[in-house]
Amino acid sequence: MSKLLSPLKIRELQFRNRIFVSPMCQYSAKDGVPNDWHLVHLGSRAVGGAGLVLTEATAVSPEGRISPADLGIWNDEQENAFGRITDFIKSQGSVPGIQLAHAGRKASTKVPWIGEGTVPESEGGWKVIGPSPVKFSDNYPQPKEMTAADVKVVVRQWAEAARRSLDAGFQVAEIHMAHGYLLHQFLSPLSNKRTDEYGGELRNRMRFPLEVAKAVRSEWPENLPVFVRISVTDWVEGGWDLSQSVELAKELKKIGIDLIDSSTGGLVPGAKIPIAPGYQVNFAEEIRKQAGIMTGAIGLITDAAQAENILVTGQADVVFMARELLRDPYFPLHAAKSLGDDPQYPNQYLRAKPK
Repeated sequence: MSKLLSPLKIRELQFRNRIFVSPMCQYSAKDGVPNDWHLVHLGSRAVGGAGLVLTEATAVSPEGRISPADLGIWNDEQENAFGRITDFIKSQGSVPGIQLAHAGRKASTKVPWIGEGTVPESEGGWKVIGPSPVKFSDNYPQPKEMTAADVKVVVRQWAEAARRSLDAGFQVAEIHMAHGYLLHQFLSPLSNKRTDEYGGELRNRMRFPLEVAKAVRSEWPENLPVFVRISVTDWVEGGWDLSQSVELAKELKKIGIDLIDSSTGGLVPGAKIPIAPGYQVNFAEEIRKQAGIMTGAIGLITDAAQAENILVTGQADVVFMARELLRDPYFPLHAAKSLGDDPQYPNQYLRAKPK
């Protein structure tokens, strides 16, 4: 069997393979509630054979949404609506996971295909928060600097969201510390200008993200894993970088985080990112090697041979795929065929299984 299609056990949870569906915002919810679109979107990737199906960034509070059309898990209606989605994913042999998130200063913004920039309060937007009163860009909202009391409130919101996620049937929780959203904003000196215990030197900038990680891990059962997605580098001089990410990963491992989902960028507009096939894989490799923790590789991974090579050479433990799984929900079945494995088609699709 190929490495890519081989089972993986993390804590007591078994994944049928190492192809994980990366969180991909759909901007299709109303009041944070998942609907038929999310059932079909996430469910089809489970039917297609992925080992883990992660939701899009799911806000821990109303003001934590990127846009008014984002998912959330701060109330009973949202929690209950996720139940049929997690049940379906499990019925197809996949693991349901949820990415818990707070957008911070990048919140209250427009759905991408409508436009860019702030959604004003008169049109359903809201006041946003961040580590410092520094905008993401000119057309983004002005954040209110969080007080120490605000920090404690948001930590509690993350813990409550984790409890709701578990009750909704999710088996993996991923904490979003990447792409310029709230926890990443505290990590990077480019966005965190604080002078209190949450700003300045590295250990202070890590304090709030680590408090969130502890809160989520304490709510999540010992037999189930918690992941963290980070941006390993801001791609900007003087920003968050690999060496700081290694230190963060070491601290997260001590807390009981099981895997680092290794992405990059998103903190500042205009960063020069050398985008190419597998351009972020070396970061997953370095985190894995230097911090001694499992990692997931992501970033223009588009074919089975490429993914297999990443795993066989020890660059990562799993691959997270996004755009390729949007193009082809059945990529895992096609990958199994191309790597010489036996594709495990659902019974309903067996008539289409290649001979």
